[in-house]
Amino acid sequence: MTVPFDDATRAQIDAARPDASTWLGANAGSGKTRVLTDRVARLLLNGVEPQHILCLTYTKAAASEMQNRLFKRLGAWAMLKDDELRLALTELGVSDEFTPAKMRMARTLFARAIETPGGLKIQTIHSFCASLLRRFPLEAGVSPQFTEIEDRAADLLRSQIVDDMAEGPDADLIIALARHYSGEDFAKLTRSIVNQREGFAQASTWQSILSLFGYPADLTEKSITTSVFLGSEAAILDAMIPPMLAKGGLDGKAAEKLKLIGALDITALPVLEDVFLTGASAKEPFTAKIGSVPTKPTQKLLFDLMPQIDDLMRRVEGSRDARLALKAAQKTHVLHQFARRFLHVYALEKQKCGWLDFDDLILKARNLLTNPAVAAWVLYRIDGGIDHILVDESQDTSPRQWDVIERLTDEFYSGEGARDTEDRTLFVVGDKKQSIYSFQGADPREFDRKQDIFEAKITQANQIFQRRSLDYSFRSSSAVLGLVDATLAPHSDAGFDQNTRHKAFKSALPGRVDLWPLVEKTDETDDREWSDPVDQKSSHHHSVVLATQIAQKIKTLIDEENYLPVDTYDPGKFARRRITAGDFLILVQRRSDLFSEIISACKTAGLPIAGADRLKVGAELAVKDLAALLSFLATPEDSLALATALKSPLFGWTEQMLFTLSHYRSEDHLWQALRNSTQYPETVAILRDLRAHVDFLRPYDLIERILTRHDGRRRLLARLGSEAEDGINAMLSQALSYERGSIPSLTGFLVWMQTDDLEIKRQIDNASDQIRVMTVHGAKGLEAPIVILPDTAKRNLVIRDEIINIGVTPVWKVGEGDMPSAMRTALSERKDLEMAERLRLLYVAMTRAEKWLIVAAAGELPKDGNSWYQMIGAAMNDVGAKPIGTNGMLRFEYGDWDELPIVETKRSLEFDPTLEPVFSEALVEIPLRRTTTSPSDLGGRKALPGEDGLSEDEAKSYGNLVHKLLETLPLMQSDQWDGKLATLADRYDAKVANAALKEAVAVMNTPEIQRIFKADALVEVPITAPFGKRRLHGTIDRLLVTDTEVLAIDFKTNRIVPATPEGCPDGLLRQMGAYASALAQVFPDHRVSTAILWTRTAKLMTLPDILITNALSLVPDLDEVPEAT
Repeated sequence: MTVPFDDATRAQIDAARPDASTWLGANAGSGKTRVLTDRVARLLLNGVEPQHILCLTYTKAAASEMQNRLFKRLGAWAMLKDDELRLALTELGVSDEFTPAKMRMARTLFARAIETPGGLKIQTIHSFCASLLRRFPLEAGVSPQFTEIEDRAADLLRSQIVDDMAEGPDADLIIALARHYSGEDFAKLTRSIVNQREGFAQASTWQSILSLFGYPADLTEKSITTSVFLGSEAAILDAMIPPMLAKGGLDGKAAEKLKLIGALDITALPVLEDVFLTGASAKEPFTAKIGSVPTKPTQKLLFDLMPQIDDLMRRVEGSRDARLALKAAQKTHVLHQFARRFLHVYALEKQKCGWLDFDDLILKARNLLTNPAVAAWVLYRIDGGIDHILVDESQDTSPRQWDVIERLTDEFYSGEGARDTEDRTLFVVGDKKQSIYSFQGADPREFDRKQDIFEAKITQANQIFQRRSLDYSFRSSSAVLGLVDATLAPHSDAGFDQNTRHKAFKSALPGRVDLWPLVEKTDETDDREWSDPVDQKSSHHHSVVLATQIAQKIKTLIDEENYLPVDTYDPGKFARRRITAGDFLILVQRRSDLFSEIISACKTAGLPIAGADRLKVGAELAVKDLAALLSFLATPEDSLALATALKSPLFGWTEQMLFTLSHYRSEDHLWQALRNSTQYPETVAILRDLRAHVDFLRPYDLIERILTRHDGRRRLLARLGSEAEDGINAMLSQALSYERGSIPSLTGFLVWMQTDDLEIKRQIDNASDQIRVMTVHGAKGLEAPIVILPDTAKRNLVIRDEIINIGVTPVWKVGEGDMPSAMRTALSERKDLEMAERLRLLYVAMTRAEKWLIVAAAGELPKDGNSWYQMIGAAMNDVGAKPIGTNGMLRFEYGDWDELPIVETKRSLEFDPTLEPVFSEALVEIPLRRTTTSPSDLGGRKALPGEDGLSEDEAKSYGNLVHKLLETLPLMQSDQWDGKLATLADRYDAKVANAALKEAVAVMNTPEIQRIFKADALVEVPITAPFGKRRLHGTIDRLLVTDTEVLAIDFKTNRIVPATPEGCPDGLLRQMGAYASALAQVFPDHRVSTAILWTRTAKLMTLPDILITNALSLVPDLDEVPEAT
């Protein structure tokens, strides 16, 4: 069977070739996920066992999508007819003969992939490294039960370590660090140190740090000052100052600064630099002001001194970089000294707790695979399980992750592996143009470097290696792709190739790109009402104006008859359908004011919008309200927290209610006033209930009590909308996370919640027919018919990291004006890389669009023309975009979708289910729940006359202890009984406890009744069954069940034991009769018997059926109940 393939499909089939190692470059929308799943399917068809395939993805979502696609395909194969299966395999690129065995194998692949031990491994590299460490914990030096540390737990741990260091022998390190640090705490700095741990792992001496800045080891303050101050400088300055002061103006200001100089040492240099050198914004920054200081009139008065003044200025200029380098080196040296000690303690503390962070997973896995002592053994064992490795999104793979992959594949090409007769392949797919995760260590340059390395290894081993590319986009129209090429192709430094053009698979698909006119920057006006929030933008603010324009445009497109082109069943033919809210994807570079204003404007316009793609849990109103209530419960004197909770939807108080209670109270605290008031009984009842449980419930249970028992969830959602659900659920999840790692307490949880601004990703359903607003990073892998890019104006490039690298060594960044040349150069290189990544981010943003791309901007545009808006504007002119309307909008389009035929599409959200009539009928008669009765509450005597002189409570307490002992001791070794007794009897008198233990042991050691304590006996069996008009509910001490019989046994600790069953108290007989009646309903085909175990005499007394049945019949107001059989 032959199937004609188009160029795009043929490229995918060739790339998925299972017998070759492949390095695949895939443009956006080119179907790389399909190629990955095709390759795995073809490997399985070639007889590769599922457990011998390892697929490494960048995210869990990508792993889940790939697995779902693969299983869907394999599952479909299992159900296809022969002809359909042959066609499916042919379309996959299989050219083998379709023998019955081949067809049978294809149909069984789904079951094999699911049921094979070890299974098909499709996971993130972090998950793989975690499984590797769990397989070899001893060799890796980790706990076999290690867990991944929570971010908040890590923050608290780092904070605790700093506190301990400050109070211990390492206090000098903290003091030295604090001299150079201006932050509130060390949290941000220690987080950066942990992220840069590899750089700090190498011992950095004072000499090596100085060499980073380009200076010799003998650089000192003295050597710097000696090079500047030759001996006559004091006289020069003394001669300069009087005429400069007399001249005034610039000379006067400079002289005032010079007068402040005391000793001519290192402290004088900054003042001299300020006076004698140009500023940072000058054409030639930080150079000597030869000829301009002092001014011309003063120079005439100092004519004889001017050569010496000029020489002094040159020496100051020449020493500036050395001074700054020395200062930066001192700061960096302090950082390295602290970091080495801190990281050592941090590693020890994590080890004590059995914690690993995400970087640990990669680093320890890499160390495991490179450690000479164990690497050969580990690789040999792994080599027996992995034959084919597939790497997805390789452009975002960090160098340390590449190290792990390299070590895993070393055995593939050495010929010395565990199965050197098997074909071993590596498949890598990525796109340098989409590398946007440098903040997670990704380096797009590694994509090409690793390609060359692996190609050399594979070809040297005489194996097949192919370089492939996927150039066709199955997603975007020709209009969108044409503009992408025009905008970005010239930027080869960012990974774009001017000679490579994107190709639209749907070449005839109409598409358009719109460039809206710029919304000019407007300054805030003071015409707002005094009651408006201070952070609320005025309606004239440029961000608000653009957000309103976007919302109005979307509303117009949805409400009026506007259409989008869509595919039809006829390939190459298109139709059009109405635009819906779910067609829109709005992408921003960052979650700035514009981000929130767009969401607000869409909500104001009544548009269905999914809300923010990420939310900060602590900033959610619902979480703030719950936290306020919890703060009050932890500290009832916190009147502000109580007022906040009362004003929240949890209680729904008005401003007037709160004012009245607060203003007119005579008590010190608001809770006292509320508690003494009779006007708010419902509020007081809720707060009293919560305060009564605050010391006994875990934080999670307490929050659930607020949300469920006191209707808090419904109240919050009614006021704040369904979006509040995400924040509430995140808070509950955080409570569980806190309880897993700490002793639960409300105060501890509140501190935990304040530790960090936890941010969670909201799962937005693509099929929910809602407008989606998210960052470009969050949209990676997504697509939409209409994409709007509103955040394209000026965006300053600022490196906010406190620690940057010079080479591979971390250094502590100093202020912009105090940077030595080596640090400035490193920072400039870093900015160049950041700018290149912004271009790749623009590529990702533009290629999310399928048919319509809309570009807008609000605010300022940079003078250098490097904003997204200006770049796209220039490209629009290059491709011949035309004006639309009179407002200055430009449009570049291909095809005319207004001429396409209209098709109707059903909206899933418009489905109105028809309810059964019973749901619309009022309930006339409300059924009453049956009264529940305990077998021990059926009346009658429970004991015979003449019992010991114990009170009723004492007798019950003693009986309960004996019951607990008989329930637990038979399952334990005898040497553990005393310990168990101590646990159970901590509230009992020692004499009573020992008597109970002696009685229980005597019962268990009686041979005649030992059978009831065997492992097959059921213990403390709850039972419930209809009992006349009531319902019986009780617990049977011991239940023995065979194929034909059931024996119920109840323990009794009565002091007076009857000699015969007939002498038993009637209350006990009624109880046993009730048990028999219930068991007869549960086991209708068994014979039911009952017995009482008298613990005092260790005697098992079987009760005749007629005896317990007659006793039960005497229970008052009891209808007929089933009898025991």
